Amino acid sequence: MDNMRRSGEMELIMRTLADPVTYRRLVYLVSALVLGPVWFIALVMVWSLCLGLAITPFVIPMAIVLAYMTRGFAAVEAELARSLLDVEARAPAGGSSEPGFWAWLRGLFAGGFWRAQAYLMLRWFAGFPVALIVVAVLATGLGMLFAPAWVPFVQGGAHLGFWRPHTFLQSLALVPAGLVVLPLGVVMAKPLAIPFEAIAAGLLNGEPAPASTPVRVSARRPRPSPAQHPRQALETHAAVDAIVVFALVLIWVVTSRGYFWPVWVALPLAAALGIHAWLVLFAGEPGIVRQFRGSHTLAASVGVGGVIAAYFTAIWAITGHGYFWPVWPILAIVIMLAVELAAVLLMSPRRAEMAERIETLETSRAGAVDAQETELRRIERDLHDGAQARLVALGMSLGMAEQKLTEDPHRAGELLAEARLGAEHALRELRDLARGIHPPVLADRGLEAALASLASSTPLRVGLSADVAPRPAPAVESAAYFVAAEALANAAKHARAHRVDITVVRDGDALELEVRDDGAGGADPAGTGLLGLQRRVEALDGSLTVTSPPGGPTTIRAELPCG
Repeated sequence: MDNMRRSGEMELIMRTLADPVTYRRLVYLVSALVLGPVWFIALVMVWSLCLGLAITPFVIPMAIVLAYMTRGFAAVEAELARSLLDVEARAPAGGSSEPGFWAWLRGLFAGGFWRAQAYLMLRWFAGFPVALIVVAVLATGLGMLFAPAWVPFVQGGAHLGFWRPHTFLQSLALVPAGLVVLPLGVVMAKPLAIPFEAIAAGLLNGEPAPASTPVRVSARRPRPSPAQHPRQALETHAAVDAIVVFALVLIWVVTSRGYFWPVWVALPLAAALGIHAWLVLFAGEPGIVRQFRGSHTLAASVGVGGVIAAYFTAIWAITGHGYFWPVWPILAIVIMLAVELAAVLLMSPRRAEMAERIETLETSRAGAVDAQETELRRIERDLHDGAQARLVALGMSLGMAEQKLTEDPHRAGELLAEARLGAEHALRELRDLARGIHPPVLADRGLEAALASLASSTPLRVGLSADVAPRPAPAVESAAYFVAAEALANAAKHARAHRVDITVVRDGDALELEVRDDGAGGADPAGTGLLGLQRRVEALDGSLTVTSPPGGPTTIRAELPCG
């Protein structure tokens, strides 16, 4: 029974060591070693200035600095909580929906501000001691593991209290202990981070909108990109740091001009800003994550570890060089990253691909929703401005004809003829609109016939080669059709092409479509039309590539899964 329990415990420990979540929690806990003192020193300093200037008008700008500084610091912590703790957190919004400067100033110090203050202080009072414990355990484990490399070279050996090994052979006895203590320091990160998950979820939850304030949504105003909010928070963070450092340098110039003490505030502020910048950078650039085997945890750890290593190196350089003691924390960071990399490599090879696939599907799903909303607005606009207007005019013409039927039959006949023409135009517009949503020939006769009909209605010379048997799913056919339609429209309107060649082939479980024109080239893959096509294709787990060098030719290639 005891053997089974010990086996289960070992299996649990091995699973924890191989779980990327463990290393994300570890990075979060260790980050308090740098961020905790930064938040505490900066907040105490600015609060002291606010209290000292309380009876002067200068307290107002200093209070604004405090609010924005808290907001910037909270943005860093919210990014860390989202990336490393998997907690939905955000910085306080601040401001007020009511007009006036004083209402806006009061809004800066709403409930979200005080919750963010509490969280930042907890990162010092609770996070910093926990980080010290974790780092001490990791350092002890590393020291024991690599004891043969340093114990024989230290005068008097290692001081363990009950024993003082000083030879190479004696230090070998510490290696098994290091193999136990080091994994213990890694495993303990997961349970130690659980309270901080609850704290982050409870305190970093932004500022809810007032219930009495109606929320207005404009259909014409484009929604901000998801990447804009973190970048705006980073810009705010950088601006607040610059103001704080400038104020301290100004105080130094006015008071003493002696020892340049503002460097000790600027240095941790720069470290926190560097961590924030790295988190925003790799969160907005999926290509960076791919360089780290698709692991967000490893990408975050490398950036945070690099900033911490630079932080300690800068302290060593400022304090007068001498013995290069930062080699030990840098070695610890390198070993931790190596362990994390090994865990990533030992994971199932499909794990990283699955994570990247999930990220791609989330992005494409959001893009497909936006494209669908845009398409619905276009259909609504076309119905309102086209068919609906013609039907209203048709009803008016029929009403006037009814009135003129007995008094002026000739005029009534003219009105009925106009109504018949209006009905024909409205019917034609409705057919065109329905064809734009889903062409009837595509549903009835398939992709090859739909592309042939599309080619025949285009003023360009179109060469079509199609072999799509067996017939793919309707969603795949629809996506391929609209890729070809958009490519033909672009070739005619923008590329000034004379000939377009369309090739569509089904190769096993994939449908490959290629549209090539002889136009001027220079197509923008980020344009509205092509971006909408890319989102439509990616929503089906396909891929779309656009090759359009200046001078041409332009080649649009789509690959859609049919399995």
